[in-house]
Amino acid sequence: MTPFAVYVLLFLAVPCVVALGTGFVTGDGRPSLSALTALGEPLVLRAFGSSALVSGITAVVGAVVGAVVCWGLTALRPDGLVRSLVDSAASVLAQFGGVMLAFAFTATIGIQGVVTQLLLTRLGVDVFAGGVWFYQVPGLLLPYVYFQVPLMVITFMPAVTGLKPQWQEAVATLGGTRREHLLRVVVPVLAPAFVGSVLLLFANAFSSYATAAALISQGAQIVPLQIRAALVSETVLGRENVAGVLALGMVVVMVVLMTLYSLLQRRTERWQR
Repeated sequence: MTPFAVYVLLFLAVPCVVALGTGFVTGDGRPSLSALTALGEPLVLRAFGSSALVSGITAVVGAVVGAVVCWGLTALRPDGLVRSLVDSAASVLAQFGGVMLAFAFTATIGIQGVVTQLLLTRLGVDVFAGGVWFYQVPGLLLPYVYFQVPLMVITFMPAVTGLKPQWQEAVATLGGTRREHLLRVVVPVLAPAFVGSVLLLFANAFSSYATAAALISQGAQIVPLQIRAALVSETVLGRENVAGVLALGMVVVMVVLMTLYSLLQRRTERWQR
């Protein structure tokens, strides 16, 4: 454990403490809480609201679609070819993000994307007639859902496979129907795992930066882009310490989400033993 502990200390703990600590000092290094007032600024509040909206929508959509995929996979052999391909694809696609994902979607449904031009030239449908939505916050929904669904498959599949056939047999023995088995056994058992997965997907989208940074080059409409603007802005100077305050706000959100996720996981593990 020693090499891993050193790695966590040097590349995770120390950078995190340094980043958060910058929010509690002035530009000349004196302790101060003045930067904390940035959390009440309208622009920052809107950024947190936009991040929460994008994270919430993509988490729910990704969770529902991913849960349907997991339920369908239960009909396949665990060691079968299709099941192995889906598991492998989910593992790969869940990590496919950043600039590569932004480029893929830009080339597909951007202003000059293949699908966009096909719809315009063949059907006369201009998907950008109402504005350049793809390069704003609404344009993040599709790319985020793209990696949320496979992440849901990875996190929710163990709970689905943990359902025991004996439970259905017991319900049938007691005169219950499939509907009663679904409502009184499957849903209560899977509910904590499902909600926990939604929280994990929310946290995943809330902390995503690279895809949004590649798609939205102008403005800072979500919190990670606000942090970037505070660090590298050439028009608004002297806000470097605000980045630490914004990071603190994100850490608080993540701690709350991960605490709830941990509690739900403990409840889920009771049924998987």
